[in-house]
Amino acid sequence: MAVTPERRRRILGIALPIIGAMTSQNILNLVDTAMVGALGAAALAGVGMASFLHFMAVGGITGLSSAVQAMAARRQGEGRVDESAVPLNGGLLIALTIGLPLGVLLCMASPAIMSLLVDDPTVVEEGAPYMALRMLAIWAVGMNFSFRGFWNGTDRSRLYLYTLLVMHVANVLLNYVLIFGKLGFPAMGTSGAALGTVIATLLGTTIYFVLAWREARPNGFMARMPGRAQMGSLMKLGIPASIQQFMFAAGFTALFWIIAQVGTAEMAVANVLINITLVAVLPAIGLGLAAATLVGQALGRADPVDAHAWAWDVVKVAALIFIALGLPMLLAPQWVLSAFLHTDELRQLGQLPLQMVGAGIVLDGTGLILMQALLGAGAAGLVMRIGIGMQWLLFLPIAYVLGPVAGFGLLAIWGAFMGYRFLQAALFCWYWERRGWTGIQV
Repeated sequence: MAVTPERRRRILGIALPIIGAMTSQNILNLVDTAMVGALGAAALAGVGMASFLHFMAVGGITGLSSAVQAMAARRQGEGRVDESAVPLNGGLLIALTIGLPLGVLLCMASPAIMSLLVDDPTVVEEGAPYMALRMLAIWAVGMNFSFRGFWNGTDRSRLYLYTLLVMHVANVLLNYVLIFGKLGFPAMGTSGAALGTVIATLLGTTIYFVLAWREARPNGFMARMPGRAQMGSLMKLGIPASIQQFMFAAGFTALFWIIAQVGTAEMAVANVLINITLVAVLPAIGLGLAAATLVGQALGRADPVDAHAWAWDVVKVAALIFIALGLPMLLAPQWVLSAFLHTDELRQLGQLPLQMVGAGIVLDGTGLILMQALLGAGAAGLVMRIGIGMQWLLFLPIAYVLGPVAGFGLLAIWGAFMGYRFLQAALFCWYWERRGWTGIQV
């Protein structure tokens, strides 16, 4: 059955601001990379390693976003609108309680961690100060993700988009001034890049608080904290999601290490393939977050049939987008790769793997949407078990055997990668159709 125009508008009204915000983040990453790249290879390598370590660290608290979103959407659907911001209050407290000491600890340990992972002292010298400064603001990142969950869960994703755009513009300007020493400021190099990002993050936190004070006081913002049961629900939903995100990031580290054992050319091509894949699935993530909100609100109305239908309606809306993204990869892989790889040998190495991505993006995207829908229903533990099990117990061991041990190369590893993504998507589809998630209380 086709999606009605009204439901399509509802889906896109939530999803498009989220997709826009994520797209702006990718553009910002490219601009930041270009500016740091002007400082030299050591600076670029140091910031790259430090950024990935920061991504892994914040995974420990960014799961709060899906927990706050699931609970806020459920309160909204139940008609308890005056309580929908209470989970946000709890998320903010948890982000501060966990993020502040964790950030201080990791800041102090940054030189030792970088020295342990990187042999080049020049890279350590550039990366350690960057890592230390970024780690100090982990608590603010956690708060920002909690706000994101609340705005998305209450149909106000546009506020998330507006705030992120302001943060990104400020980040670019601050990085330019502080990295290169403009407007009378000293040239701080990689430390300036970190400081600019931290200031922009804190600016975003401030804007979120101002917006919440203006928009969310009728929803209970800063009026009262969650009770013991609600705080337990936040932790029950947030901890598995955080563990999954951390392990997902760590899994990519392991994958890069496995491919590095195969060869330098394979490593370069894999880096491009992974970045293309991550950009291509942005619409799936944005639409999946919309599905999480719509599912949570339907369950709050005690309408599991509508909740089930919303997820598949989102998949139907996404299908044309996935096909449009996949066709260039499937039919013109050399053209796509030529923007990133500048020799025939490397493009040839990446051609078939990229075509696999193009051919499989519909199924992979469907799996991501249903994963977010399950999170919106409160099935965070299930999602964590499937995600970690598929990646760490199945894919990574197979990839190691196919690559470094058997010597089959990048194509075999990438085939295993796509197989793992397809199997994971199939499991999410199966669990969604079983409907065991309909009875979860959040």
